[in-house]
Amino acid sequence: MTNRWKNISRAAFAAALMLSASYAEAAGILTIGRREDSTTFDPIKSAQNVDNWVFSNVFDVLVRVDKTGTKLEPGLAESWTISPDGLTYTFKMRDAKFSDGSPITAEDAAFSLLRIRDSKESLWSDSYKIVDTAVATDPKTLTVKLTNPSAPFLSQLALPNVSVLSKKAVEAGEEAFAELPTASSGAFTVKEWRRGDRVILEKNPNFWQADRVKLDGVEWISVPDDNTRMLNVQAGQLDTAIFVPFSRVEELKKDPNLVVHTDVSTREDHLLINHEHGALAKKEVRQALDMAIDKKSIVDTVTFGIGTVANSYIPKGSLYHYDANYQYPHDPAKAKAMLAAAGASDLTLNYVVNAGNEVDEQIAVLLQQQLGKAGVTVNLQKVDPSQSWNMLIDGDYDISVMYWTNDILDPDQKTTFVLGHDSNMNYMTRYKNDKVKDLVAAARLELDPKKREAMYIEIQKIAKDDVHWIDLYYSPYINVSRKGIEHFYQNPLGRFFLEDTIKN
Repeated sequence: MTNRWKNISRAAFAAALMLSASYAEAAGILTIGRREDSTTFDPIKSAQNVDNWVFSNVFDVLVRVDKTGTKLEPGLAESWTISPDGLTYTFKMRDAKFSDGSPITAEDAAFSLLRIRDSKESLWSDSYKIVDTAVATDPKTLTVKLTNPSAPFLSQLALPNVSVLSKKAVEAGEEAFAELPTASSGAFTVKEWRRGDRVILEKNPNFWQADRVKLDGVEWISVPDDNTRMLNVQAGQLDTAIFVPFSRVEELKKDPNLVVHTDVSTREDHLLINHEHGALAKKEVRQALDMAIDKKSIVDTVTFGIGTVANSYIPKGSLYHYDANYQYPHDPAKAKAMLAAAGASDLTLNYVVNAGNEVDEQIAVLLQQQLGKAGVTVNLQKVDPSQSWNMLIDGDYDISVMYWTNDILDPDQKTTFVLGHDSNMNYMTRYKNDKVKDLVAAARLELDPKKREAMYIEIQKIAKDDVHWIDLYYSPYINVSRKGIEHFYQNPLGRFFLEDTIKN
């Protein structure tokens, strides 16, 4: 890896220098290098971190997750009460304004909540079907009635995708709002979105915590290639960069101009499997693939020991994680025999790989080799990250490595999204198990923590047996910033607290 770093092409170096130094050097403007460009500014229409991490500083939510990523705290709702039967939530809205100067009202909050539940374009509707009604009983009072008591409901309100939007601004034109929101409720407003290049944010003077915000603006700059992005931050063309490759960590730590951040995360990398493609519909085939993969080798080779082998879709350290969950032993010979018994001894798979992502490309080569030992032919198809997402949605793949970070404290959100027959095709795997679906729905309603934990343990066991996807590893968030950048921090749910960041 070191040799590859030293031999970056002249083209990559030239690309690094193309970033205008004026942006990086501008007083109060923080530049952040990332892989992908944003896809939308309509929160209900995305389930990607590349969007959610920007949403969190453009829009505000009723209830927030704190910096530690372990508890809830007031957001636009300064307080709330819950009825004894657990069905009615009454939120008192704080005095706050949108960036256009209009008041943020309970009607805006009700509109946003019902929209994520009812819109045909919402990727999150299943998580909010529990909402029966949401009504502004006065401009500062939001009353929400549920169809049933719900253990994760308050946590769900902290999801960036259910941020409080301006009803007036959205109804003036949804498509236009998705391109450039004219009113924001968070610390920053969207000044400009240069597709394929950067998102330019500026401080929102009407933010209810405006005094807390030290930056004048933020620029999220798309630099898909990991090598180029790291070179940019070393050269001072970027203030910060996220998604530091594992192979670069030790070298970057030695640079006196940089600070490498390894923040506790809820990230889990996994191999998605398209259950609707031929032999992959058979559980035995998926089990054989799991058995053919050496996860420890991936952790040692690709993450340089920074990651840990994953055993469940619920990440280690998160609520209801089942530490004793089953792990398929690495046994390529047995995997080969299982494939033959399942009539899939000549299995050929199309593996969609995110081009330019050093870690994904390394994993792809390892998996191609490991699955080959079980008799599986793997064709690697490298595509731009902006294309791969749509390919997964369209089902135009057999296998592909992706990752997930929790967006809320409760496991219901991820569980619903990846196992509960949700509106996003179970995170593109097309997995279906009616028993699991029923358990997911029941766990959402169970208020007894012990009984609820037992349900999630059962869900994790069944999901592992079904091999809904193949768990690979857990890892921290690894980011880098230049000296002089203070309080650049990601909490375990991935939220960047840019309202606290300082650029000296």
